[in-house]
Amino acid sequence: MRQIVVDTETTGLNPRTGDRILEIGCVELHNRMLTGNNYHRYINPERDSDEGALNVHGLTTEFLSDKPKFADIVEELREYIAGAEVIIHNAPFDLGFLNAEFKRLNLPSFSEHIGNVIDTLVQAKEMHPGKRNSLDALCDRYGVSNSHRKLHGALLDAELLADVYLSMTRGQNSLSMEEEVAVSADGEALDNVPLADIIFQPASADELAEHEATLAGLDKAVKGACIWRALTAPAG
Repeated sequence: MRQIVVDTETTGLNPRTGDRILEIGCVELHNRMLTGNNYHRYINPERDSDEGALNVHGLTTEFLSDKPKFADIVEELREYIAGAEVIIHNAPFDLGFLNAEFKRLNLPSFSEHIGNVIDTLVQAKEMHPGKRNSLDALCDRYGVSNSHRKLHGALLDAELLADVYLSMTRGQNSLSMEEEVAVSADGEALDNVPLADIIFQPASADELAEHEATLAGLDKAVKGACIWRALTAPAG
């Protein structure tokens, strides 16, 4: 599965009043692995940033004056994100700006170019109700180092969010076993070689006790029964 973690920096808070995107950063994941095929552009927004926004990202009008305009980068962005599942923290904000930029160029919306959208802010609120769930708070909670983050930056924030997302959703993704391929001593594949029998090794008493202690900790964290207990409860 191809996923793209997306973050933007903007001139202000509202695209409907003329605020624009001035930086976009994307981090690619393939089957939950970072690929290094990232995408990052500074963009000339053709207007000044609000004072509050400038204090957040630090990207001055002078710095951005010689950068490409959104129209100059939109085709490479469309190609990069096409069909991918997109991961965003507080998705309505970034999607609102991206869709507005695409609409300004009379293109199908950004949302129409991608697959599913995962909002990590929504996920975090469900997992940690009543807690702070900003990106900085999640970095602290999941042990993701953000000590080098003095100002917001789209690519840096996307990289941090990728690490947070993988930590939030860590665990076994599939119970299926990949087919083994037998090879000879010289490296040639051997056809019709049966797989070894699967050996079932039951958990020891100590392992079962440790598992129960982990579930009890999860129960305490969610102030109820964790989802694992519901999944393994006897039917009826």
